[in-house]
Amino acid sequence: MTDKTQKNETTDYPDYRVYHVPEEKNAFWTRIGAAWNHKDNEGLNIELDLIPYRTGRIVLRKLDLEKEKERKQAPENQE
Repeated sequence: MTDKTQKNETTDYPDYRVYHVPEEKNAFWTRIGAAWNHKDNEGLNIELDLIPYRTGRIVLRKLDLEKEKERKQAPENQE
């Protein structure tokens, strides 16, 4: 079995972010993991950091690499 967190071939970032969206109006999206395309692009490997206990949807959103790089370079909360 291969490593479930295979890295994107061009970056160290996942291909998708995984969110849980509760079944409520204006619900807050909680990031719960990441997903990587299979090399043949016929499926995904999904790694969850937690499993939602409430009903709702699991949503995968394509990762914006530019925004992710900016977020990584931004200093943490400076006080």
